[in-house]
Amino acid sequence: QVQLVESGGGLVQPGGSLRLSCAASGSTFTIYAMGWYRQPPGMQRDLVATIFSGGSILYADAVKGRFTISRDNTENTLYLQMDTLKPEDTAVYYCNTVPPRHSWGQGTQVTVSS
Repeated sequence: QVQLVESGGGLVQPGGSLRLSCAASGSTFTIYAMGWYRQPPGMQRDLVATIFSGGSILYADAVKGRFTISRDNTENTLYLQMDTLKPEDTAVYYCNTVPPRHSWGQGTQVTVSS
């Protein structure tokens, strides 16, 4: 069974940066497209960034130009570099395949506030 473990969240001021990591067990990492999702308080979980097995990348409009997704296939780790953070980026961030195929991890809380 694939396990997804997110880390790297925290409290940051508007305009700041954070780097999230997702450690994935099993072979899912090299086979499927991987993505970062986020769920703001009281709202649905949405996909914000996707990286395909061939390396192509897609971003949601809300994060385009500020977030960078990357993957290390040798370490089965997915990253999300988040720059120029805004209060509206506050959410629990999760990783999974795109579309999601595995149980969700615990996520990592990102809070952007002054």
